[in-house]
Formats: sequence, C-alpha cells, structure tokens
Amino acid sequence: MSELKPGRSFVSAQQVAELAGVSRSAVSRTFTDGASVSETTRKKVLEAAETLGYHVNHLARSLIHEDSGIVCLIGADINTPYHSRLLDAITRRLQAINRVAMVINTSGDSDSVDAALRQTLNYRANATVVLSGTPPASLINTCINSGQHVILINRDDHLDGPENITVDNAAAAREAFHMLHRAGCRRIAVVSSQAGTPSLVARERAFEAAAGEAGLSVTITRAGPTGYGAGFEAGRLLLSGSDRPDAAFCVTDLLACGFMDAARVEFGMNVPAELCVVGFDDIEQAGWASYQLTTFRQPIDQVADHITKLLDSDDPEPAQGGRVCFHADPVWRKTVRPK
Repeated sequence: MSELKPGRSFVSAQQVAELAGVSRSAVSRTFTDGASVSETTRKKVLEAAETLGYHVNHLARSLIHEDSGIVCLIGADINTPYHSRLLDAITRRLQAINRVAMVINTSGDSDSVDAALRQTLNYRANATVVLSGTPPASLINTCINSGQHVILINRDDHLDGPENITVDNAAAAREAFHMLHRAGCRRIAVVSSQAGTPSLVARERAFEAAAGEAGLSVTITRAGPTGYGAGFEAGRLLLSGSDRPDAAFCVTDLLACGFMDAARVEFGMNVPAELCVVGFDDIEQAGWASYQLTTFRQPIDQVADHITKLLDSDDPEPAQGGRVCFHADPVWRKTVRPK
C-alpha cells in the first residue's frame, strides 16, 4: 500500500479494505445503512477507517443514484439582516434533513453569477431556492430546464413552473397606511429603493392605492439600493423642504433606520411626535432601543419550515407550480403615535 500524504490525498475504501484484511465490498457494506456485515468484519473496518482517517464520499455515492442532496440557495444582498436571518433559518433546517446548501451570491457581475450557477449544475444540485426577487428570470429558467426542483421566495411576479412562497406584501402595506392614517398623519411619504424587486414594488403600489382610496397622495422616494444609506439620503431629501412629511412607510427596516437617523440627527425631529415611521421585515435592529421601530414581521420560520417540507417529500419528482402565501404580522413599538 502506498504511503499516505496527509492533506494531499483522500483515503480510499480500497486502502481501508487492505488494512482491515477484508474485501472492498465489505467496506462498502459496513458504511451502508441496513447492509449485511458480520460484527467482526464491521469492527475491523471501523478500526482501519479510524486509523487512516477515512470518510465516505457521500457526493460520489449520491451521484450514482442521481441524488446529490445539494440545494442551491440563490440571492442578492445576502449580507443584509433579513437575508442573513433567512439563510440561517433555511440552512439549519436543510442540515437537519441531511441536505447540503450551496450559496450563490447574485450581487456580483453577470459572468461570475453564471459561472457559479454552472457549478451547481455540474454538481447536480437537486433543488434551487431563490431567496429574493433580484435574480433574473433567465437564471431561474436555467435551473428549471436542468430538471431541478425550484422554489421562489417573495417574488410577486409568480413565475410559472416553480413553487412560489410569498408574503402578502399588499395586505401589509395597506395596513401600514391605515396605521399612519389613524395616527392623524396626512402628508405621507414612501421610502423605497432602486432595486425594483417584485416584493418592494408590491408594497409601494398597495400603500399608494390605499392612500388614494382615502383621498391622499403620497411621495415615493428611491434614493439608492436597499440599505441604510439610501434611507438616510431619502430622509435628507424629503425633510429638507418646507412641506415636510409627517409620516413615512419604509419598505424595509434598513431603509427605516437610515431615514429615522436622518430625521433625528440632521433635522432634530422627534419620532413619533413630529414624524411617524413604519418599516417592514422586523430585523433585529428594529427592536434596538435607539429605534423601537413599528414594523411588519417577515414569517421567516414559516417560510423555512415550508421549504423543508417541500424538499423532504418522499416523492422523487415533486409537483411544481404550487403557491403558498404567508401573512406578515404587525409589530407595534414606538414610532407611531397612539391611535
């Protein structure tokens, strides 16, 4: 048997068999659940495997059976608090059902994204979960055409074919308007971003429609990408004029945090006495003492549980095209005046 070079080569099942003095098939049976192998042989194989540092190549095994166990997670802005929490919830549950997550960050240039996506195809990923509305439909179609089980999250465009998991963005946005309207606010702004994802646009449109039904018009400001900086800049733009808004619906909490800081730091405004603010997502920062933001909670645990249910099905070819919609519950804190 050739000398092993730690860190440079993998230990093979044949090497384990030679050290244990058994056949290669005996090693395979030892590491296969339910396979028949004597206790003496099992003990020899396990001792040899421990000595050599052998681990079963599950990827090679799974590819033989056309089941890699890999789930590709595609998303942009995965460094944001909401997407970080979503990734954490999904990956924990995937591990619990013996799936392996492969993350593709679509925030980069198109060439690097395409190259990363080809890797998931090369590794025969069983499924792809699209975490946000940012990845283009062309990437999603590539995954579908490769035979993957595709699950979309928070894409209100409802592409045909994949499983669609959505949040009722429109209902939450309409409720946000009524929160502010009941608080006596009449000059209301919407703070959004230039991302233009389906879920953000749905929140904008539903809020604007609810305001129109009440005889009010709203100003929509998109000062940059979906982040704290864009919210701060929106605050500077909206609050520097003589006709300041007395309320704002921010389509994400990060935008709301930036907007509130601009109002308080740049203009010395009191929230909520002079300015009411409602966000969306219920990220950790929303509950911090410096913000205490009234917002809507994304049903992250429900979404992650539903994904697990879809991927842990006994059906080898699960039906695609199903849709489920979860409600985003309001979380009352201190940025809206009492009714």
